[in-house]
Amino acid sequence: MVGTLAHGHVYPGVAVPFGFVQVSPDTLNDSWDGCSGYNYSDTNLLGFSFNHLTGTGCPDMGNILLVPTVGEMKLMTEKIPAEGLPTRFSHDKEEARPGYYRVFLPEYKVNVELTATTRVGMQRYTFPKTESAHVVLDLWHGLGNQPTDAKLTIEDDHTVSGYRKSITTACLHLGSNVKEYYFVAEFSKPFASSGISLNGKKIEGKEAQGRDLKAHFDYQTKVGEKLVVRLALSSVSVEGARKNLRAEMSTWDFDAVAVAAKKEWNQTLGKIQVETADANVRKTFYTALYHTQLTPIVFSDVDGQFCGPDNQVHQASGFDYYTDLSLWDTFRAEQPLLTLLQPHRVNDIVQTMLAHYKIFGKQMLPLETYGGRESYAMIGNPSISVIAEAYAKGVRNWDTNAALLAMVGASEREDEQNAAYTGYGFYRRQGWIPSEPYDGDGHPKQSVSKVLEFAYDDACVARFARSLGRNDIAETYARRSTNWQNVFDASTGFMRGRNADGSWVTPFDPYRINFADYTEANAWQYSFFVPHNVPALIQALGGDEKYVAKLDELFDTKKTLPNNLDDVSGLIGMYDQGNEPSHNFAYLYNYAGQPWKTQTRVRQIATTLYNSALDGLCGNDDCGQMSAWYVFAALGFYPVDPTSGVYVIGSPLVDKATIQLDPKYHRGRTFTMIARNNSAENKYIQSATLNGHDLSRSWITHDEIVGGGKLVLTMGPTPNRTWATAQADRPAQVLAP
Repeated sequence: MVGTLAHGHVYPGVAVPFGFVQVSPDTLNDSWDGCSGYNYSDTNLLGFSFNHLTGTGCPDMGNILLVPTVGEMKLMTEKIPAEGLPTRFSHDKEEARPGYYRVFLPEYKVNVELTATTRVGMQRYTFPKTESAHVVLDLWHGLGNQPTDAKLTIEDDHTVSGYRKSITTACLHLGSNVKEYYFVAEFSKPFASSGISLNGKKIEGKEAQGRDLKAHFDYQTKVGEKLVVRLALSSVSVEGARKNLRAEMSTWDFDAVAVAAKKEWNQTLGKIQVETADANVRKTFYTALYHTQLTPIVFSDVDGQFCGPDNQVHQASGFDYYTDLSLWDTFRAEQPLLTLLQPHRVNDIVQTMLAHYKIFGKQMLPLETYGGRESYAMIGNPSISVIAEAYAKGVRNWDTNAALLAMVGASEREDEQNAAYTGYGFYRRQGWIPSEPYDGDGHPKQSVSKVLEFAYDDACVARFARSLGRNDIAETYARRSTNWQNVFDASTGFMRGRNADGSWVTPFDPYRINFADYTEANAWQYSFFVPHNVPALIQALGGDEKYVAKLDELFDTKKTLPNNLDDVSGLIGMYDQGNEPSHNFAYLYNYAGQPWKTQTRVRQIATTLYNSALDGLCGNDDCGQMSAWYVFAALGFYPVDPTSGVYVIGSPLVDKATIQLDPKYHRGRTFTMIARNNSAENKYIQSATLNGHDLSRSWITHDEIVGGGKLVLTMGPTPNRTWATAQADRPAQVLAP
């Protein structure tokens, strides 16, 4: 339940790790904080649908809603809920844990339980004694979307199938493609009668097609009688859903399915075992780890078929095809965590990206895909970082030459029709993008943020090309990776927008959120984003002391935002933990030889902006990125620059952490971090050893982790101002443009 209150935007229902199905309650909440379909502040419940987004800033999904009712049956119309719907519920009779969810509906005296496999959701209802028990199926309902078409077929007295096609309306950039979900539902007991309504009117027959489509299935029940519904989804066809159902859920034993889901979660969460005397830290850690293992989700059927970004059916051979790739968010820490814990899935994710590039035919690697469709949301080419990182860390079961071609193709894309790419031609030709409030299509330019993100992507292309022996390509993109210098204003010390004639945009307020130049941020929240060459940024700001002073001002300023944006939350000064661009900034002190300040800031962020309460997330979880930050913070190191293979040491939150390594990918069995004398007061590293040898540097490598071994950090109450301060002990740089 952590993150279901306030701005976390997570759902409390059930999914297995990376599961296609997320069966969860939908409450009567159409506000921004209801994006997942649920907010703990709600008191009314609409039903239980079979897919949900986790932690996003826009609502979508909520497909195929079921709700049990008791009493006279009146189906809902498009605008007017049926009598008795929605129903009230109480958190006192609600329970959520990995693999299982339960809630009691007092108005109907029905207990509802949920569980799932990868592609199948299961709902169990315990009814009172009644002659008028019903299960309502609603194909109009959706979260932030409306159906373009739906179909329902009552195949027999216990089987229903159909589809729902929808387009997103709440966030238009997510609605550029129709999403299709096919389903097959089976009931454990034949229904006595049934009915279908189309556009609020009862129709005859067992089949119907239209936008506002609903059905009911009727029973007479005894006291405590249980009815189970198992429902499979597919992006391909009804028969695809039927195959998924047969392959994954042949039983009606709800408890057995829930136990299997719990076992799967125990295995997944057991990949990291932590020890801490602080129960709040332990609960917060495993909650965060849970969130990071929900997405991206498997999208292909058991036979490998999936509906691609071109709306056509394709076949995945030898890998699972994934979606819900929220990459502008997740390339920073979520994907690096998966590379460490789930390398086989990262192989499949990279193959998904290459398949997407080939299928879509638009010189596009995935930007932000939801429901198998490209949303064109956010900016940059974040797939490039994920692919380059996978290769750098030895996850390489994919065509590297095809990957390089895709990286270059996406980096040279000339189509600027969508907001994500507006200004890309200027970036390539002159190294910066003119600042304008909106382009010709009404999109904000986000000029500075795009330059910084594209420059990092170019650095990743250069590294990858160099590793493949393509120095010609590497040199071109290494030069382009210096383009961040074109938006750095030495007179102010900020990354700043430029007019078409090259002059700086005035007036300039680094505290103002400004979409003409920054993506969901102000100048403070993007100006330190040069992860591929932090030493060059330090030099541009005047050296170590001035750089550290600028970082201190970021965190310590007492000034407030002159304007606001929901996504900008969890502020410490102008540092914004509630959104992604700032996420590696606390670790940057290490690069300037003052790692004790990183230790201070990491603890400050982790202890003030995360906890195990219902509002324990200070911003949208964004498909696991917010939670991944905490997981790495707790472990004591963070991937400031994911493709470099370097992790920067911070201040661990737990006393001991043991990472179980995948023997198919990693030669080591386990990697252990031990924080001696660790406590809230003892947050400063006094000394360190790696595999029994003194460690004087403030970073470790991916190879050192996956090779197995032990990192021991001795903690104390005061900063050690000599440890890891020498130039040679600062985080290594892989690319020198």
